[in-house]
Amino acid sequence: MIGTIINAAAIVVGGTIGILFKKRLSEKTIEIAFQGLGLITLGIGISLFIKSHSLVVVVLSILAGSISGVLLNLNQRIENAFAKLKKRFTAVGENFGDGLITAFLLFCMGALAILGPIEEGVGKGSQLLFTKATIDGFAAIALGSALGLGVLFSSIPLFIYQGSITVLAIYLGYFFDMAIIDDLSATGGVLLMGIGLNMIKVTKIEISNMLPSILFAIVFSYIYIHIM
Repeated sequence: MIGTIINAAAIVVGGTIGILFKKRLSEKTIEIAFQGLGLITLGIGISLFIKSHSLVVVVLSILAGSISGVLLNLNQRIENAFAKLKKRFTAVGENFGDGLITAFLLFCMGALAILGPIEEGVGKGSQLLFTKATIDGFAAIALGSALGLGVLFSSIPLFIYQGSITVLAIYLGYFFDMAIIDDLSATGGVLLMGIGLNMIKVTKIEISNMLPSILFAIVFSYIYIHIM
């Protein structure tokens, strides 16, 4: 799991550099940089979405995930959790939740976040994750300067997410075929589009309530490919 460890460390280092660098930037500069990140996030989301293997899987995943998120009151639960963190960490700003979720989705929804841990799990080395760590480290600098401490904390769910895939790949490597990866990435791409639109203040979509869509994408894609 060395690749994922290095990936998480790169995010922490990059995010820290970004937060320190933020103090030297004007509010206007930060605002423009934040809007630029929003456009980039939107573009990445679109690029992932158009690579979907099955559009119906993506649609069903988003619908099922959104409904589940609302029924579970996921958005409010996450906000409450962030509120508790804010009390414990005085340095946590108002963008903590946005930073954590945005960074997590951006770092974890690409094909590298899935293919890398799978290759590592099946014994093909960690080269893909080393490449991803380099990319994420530089992205974390920009995100850290715009969104703050939440970007650093995104390394925790990233470690759990990619580490879990690595462990699963050791025993179930045959399950993760390219079609499932494409559908999962496309579903994550839709969420990234929502994040991007929120960042440029076009919408106020409750992305937190849509997070279960990621799990539904795996299930629906497998059913579509192997059963239907």
